[in-house]
Amino acid sequence: MCIFTFAVIQHTIDSFTTMIDNLYCFRGWNRTSIRLDSEIIDRQNHRDSGFHWRKNVDLRGGVDIWGLVAQFGKDWISHILWMCCVLLFLFVKTLDAQVYSIPTRFSASPIPPEPDYSKATFWSALPTKIDQADQYPRGYNENQSAANADVFFVHPSTFIKKPKSKYCWNRDLRDTTAYNLIDDSPSKFQASAFNLAAKVYVPRYREAHYYVFLTQYKEDKIAALDIAYSDVKTAFLYYLEHFNNGRPFIIASHSQGTILAARLLKEHIVGKPLQQKLVAAYLIGMPVPTDSLPGLPVCKNDSATGCFVSWCTYERDYIPPWYPLALDRAVCVNPISWEYNQDLVGKERHLGAVLKPLDNPLPHICDAQVHGGLLWVTKPKFKGSIFFRSKNFHKGDINLFYLDIRFNALRRVQSFQKKNPE
Repeated sequence: MCIFTFAVIQHTIDSFTTMIDNLYCFRGWNRTSIRLDSEIIDRQNHRDSGFHWRKNVDLRGGVDIWGLVAQFGKDWISHILWMCCVLLFLFVKTLDAQVYSIPTRFSASPIPPEPDYSKATFWSALPTKIDQADQYPRGYNENQSAANADVFFVHPSTFIKKPKSKYCWNRDLRDTTAYNLIDDSPSKFQASAFNLAAKVYVPRYREAHYYVFLTQYKEDKIAALDIAYSDVKTAFLYYLEHFNNGRPFIIASHSQGTILAARLLKEHIVGKPLQQKLVAAYLIGMPVPTDSLPGLPVCKNDSATGCFVSWCTYERDYIPPWYPLALDRAVCVNPISWEYNQDLVGKERHLGAVLKPLDNPLPHICDAQVHGGLLWVTKPKFKGSIFFRSKNFHKGDINLFYLDIRFNALRRVQSFQKKNPE
């Protein structure tokens, strides 16, 4: 009996692991947009596994009663265990997902030391080392060794739990145990979308703790984000001096990274000679108001260059309560059609999403339509999606349109090269 129970449990675990992975790859931290920082940007089937009673009917007319009982027990125990394991997993994950509240003010907290970008350890991804941003879905490939452009990707928030050291407001990059949080999530599932079109650079930075989006103290939020920005700026300047060699580049980001990337564009690229080398900016997962980047137009088709795209993803017909804070005037470009309008684009044009595992692309699961400053999508169906109840698809901003982004970035680089032959 113990062996039988163990076998059922093992099968159950194997069958729902991928489903749970998909759910949490997609779910993520959807509360990011609850407290918007606009001022910082601005300024198979059930029957196949059911009760197989026909197996236990004797063809001579008898019925194997004990066989029926055993089959019934096996099937239903499996189903019950499956559901219990799923619910337990979700419960544990919910507990694990509680955001830590920082008890001290920023001014009373120490600041972690600056990173040294001459050391590869302070880069989650570099074209010169093997890293998670080199990954790609099955049936596709990466092209960093021959790419004619670069992408500088600013990753989203990963500093969410209680800090392990005295540094509360910004991540201490000397804690290398946290590196996998960046490498195995944003670098692998977001930045890798650009490795067909460009060489990928992803700096680690002293990101602000997630609590900055929840605190009532605006000055603490700004101070912590200033520390994060100082690293992004330093990493970018180091990239320009030591890696770029005059090549065209893409700026890409998500969530907290978009706050920082938008500021980087405004202070160091737009209106400067360097802007001539900008292929495009993908400022995703935070509202970028229409008037926040003067001198940098919105991309209005799939091959425009020297421009930017942005979107924040929600379930169709949902308008979040924080909509008036910035989303009502945010730029939103459709990431399937790449047009700056409110036309509905059907699933048949959707190139594909990636959840977990990365090597299993999911085409034609999303439609997309711009509604004001929101990107509306009909809830996509994937393994585990039945458990996903949030209408805020923040974590899926890039994952849901991974292949669309992948080929669009390549198209824009090719378009840039035609316009700027060397």
